[in-house]
Amino acid sequence: MAEILDGKALAAELRDDLRDSIERLADAGARPGLATVHMGDDPAAESYIEMKQQDCEDLGINGTHVDVDSDAPAEELHDVLAELNDNPDVHGILVQDDVPEHIDWHEAVSHISPAKDVDGLHPENVGRLVAGDPRFVPCTPLGVQKLLTDEGIEIDGADVVIVNRSMIVGKPLANLLTQKADGGNATVTLCHSRTENLAEKTRRADILVVAVDVPEFVDESMVSDGTTVVDVGIGRVDADNEKGYELVGDVDFESVEPKADHIAPVPGGVGPMTRVVLHKNTVETTQLQTGIDL
Repeated sequence: MAEILDGKALAAELRDDLRDSIERLADAGARPGLATVHMGDDPAAESYIEMKQQDCEDLGINGTHVDVDSDAPAEELHDVLAELNDNPDVHGILVQDDVPEHIDWHEAVSHISPAKDVDGLHPENVGRLVAGDPRFVPCTPLGVQKLLTDEGIEIDGADVVIVNRSMIVGKPLANLLTQKADGGNATVTLCHSRTENLAEKTRRADILVVAVDVPEFVDESMVSDGTTVVDVGIGRVDADNEKGYELVGDVDFESVEPKADHIAPVPGGVGPMTRVVLHKNTVETTQLQTGIDL
């Protein structure tokens, strides 16, 4: 039976540490402020933003949210970001990625001040990560790394297979785990929708990270005994309950768990870590902008 990587419990510990840092910053005259911006209509994204703002309230961070009409031109979104860049009470900015088709999300992110880019996706911050001098690391990859290192899972020298090549998960996680630093020194294979013989590659992994947004995509045939499996995806399947559905990940937990050494489930694995890392980055950007040393 696999040992569960409990992201919910670890995130709770990290939030306790953050509360102390946030109050010390507030006592020094700089309560951290986080702004979320949404220009889409995905209900899942709206729910996620709501959770982020609830976390702000719980932690003592000043949360701000701005909705931009999904029919508006890109310039309106860029103007909102410019105003937030200039607002000294806003230390971190995040744009939800479910933007309408006429919006280039990557261009929008480039309008965030690099010093306020708490998701580490501005080209300057991406470049710094690749160069081995990160300022802010994207939240989900850093959450995955912290989940692994907290459990004492050996990354140094491990064969890691990541099934995702996005700028939000796969590419930054590959860069993070190959850094010549603690929590790095892995050999990473980055797989995607065009990868041939995918199961052959996933079976070679010491650590397998999956983020394809296809419910229960990975089953026991794609995993070798003793693998550490990190499920980053989240989806819904029909269920006979009050809601009519249940949340599942990209990994078929029931079939994979008996073969794995460790497994991060959905829900309760990477999701809570992503959220707490966002607020950790907000604390760090507050320190960066104010010069307050904790």
